[in-house]
Amino acid sequence: MLKVAIAPDSFKGSMTAMQAAVQIESGLKRALSGVSCRKIPMADGGEGTVQAIVDATGGKFLKRTVSDPLGRRIKATFGLSGDGTTAVMEMAEANGLALLKPRERNPMKTSTYGTGELMKHALKLGVRKILIGIGGSATNDGGTGMAEALGARFLDAKGKPLSGCGGNLGKIATIDMSGLDPRLKNVHVEVACDVDNPLTGRHGAAQVYGPQKGASPTMVKQLDAGLKSLAGVIKRDIGISILKAPGSGAAGGLGGGLMAFVGGQLRPGVDIVIDSVKLARRIKGCDLVITGEGRMDHQTAFGKTPAGVARVAKEQGLPVMAICGCLGKDPQIVNTIGIDAFFASQENNIREEDLPKIAPRNLANCAEQLGRLLAIDLGKPPKLRKR
Repeated sequence: MLKVAIAPDSFKGSMTAMQAAVQIESGLKRALSGVSCRKIPMADGGEGTVQAIVDATGGKFLKRTVSDPLGRRIKATFGLSGDGTTAVMEMAEANGLALLKPRERNPMKTSTYGTGELMKHALKLGVRKILIGIGGSATNDGGTGMAEALGARFLDAKGKPLSGCGGNLGKIATIDMSGLDPRLKNVHVEVACDVDNPLTGRHGAAQVYGPQKGASPTMVKQLDAGLKSLAGVIKRDIGISILKAPGSGAAGGLGGGLMAFVGGQLRPGVDIVIDSVKLARRIKGCDLVITGEGRMDHQTAFGKTPAGVARVAKEQGLPVMAICGCLGKDPQIVNTIGIDAFFASQENNIREEDLPKIAPRNLANCAEQLGRLLAIDLGKPPKLRKR
């Protein structure tokens, strides 16, 4: 019996990773008798990561009330793994740029306080690990809002408390960590981060990402100086140097804030998911691994889900096939990183609004054709299709 591990990413705009895996399984079984499939939904730390880990571990979604980037109360969702030990969340659920209208964008005022609240809700569940994706932020507060929600205090030169926001960074004279939630001592925080921007400077949080969050040139200078000042206070009061740490500038300095305030470990998103769903163990004993994503191009080879899946599969000497929705520029590069062959499933140009209806069917049809090739390779004539 042929054993196949199906480990795709989501197909943006049409299918979650689990839904894609179901369609691939369906197509394979049309062509192959007795094929056994293990569905392992995947992600790379960005959109769809919470869904993939919840699906892969048999977990659940929880909704809690938190503060949006401007302090308004909203509902935000995070995931809990099936064994109840791991919370997985995206900071954008609480403090993402998409939560603001263009005229509301102002990184001097926005805060990551809601992200800290989301983490606190996870702590109430007794989790031992928090996985957090930090893409798509509306903030540039160095993670001070997040830390404030978890009990840290930021004081000015006169000892007056400051709220965590970009505009207050340069005023922070002292950091008091004595009130930090003690439950964090027993929790490992992993941060899905696929950028290596330092905290400040030409490649830092404010200069690279500030303008898209509503920062004027003057604000960019103020925010950059504020983050540099914050890094100095953190080094003096906490003993951690984040100024030049790779990834510290991610999400307006939240990457550095998570390192400094809660001991967060920044890792490539796909590696976090690979470990969370126990990919290496679950593909063991399989004969073939099939992965996939909505669009495959030259960027796929650099930290995307199919690249990560292929790396783990090749460590076990397994062949890897990929099915994507469509092809972009130079997809052949994936043949250099362990994907032995790839296939595109879309038959014609499809309008975006039609993708949810048509793309799943096309994915199953493409998987069937792959299954027919496998049947030939196995010396078994593929099933005849009925008209």
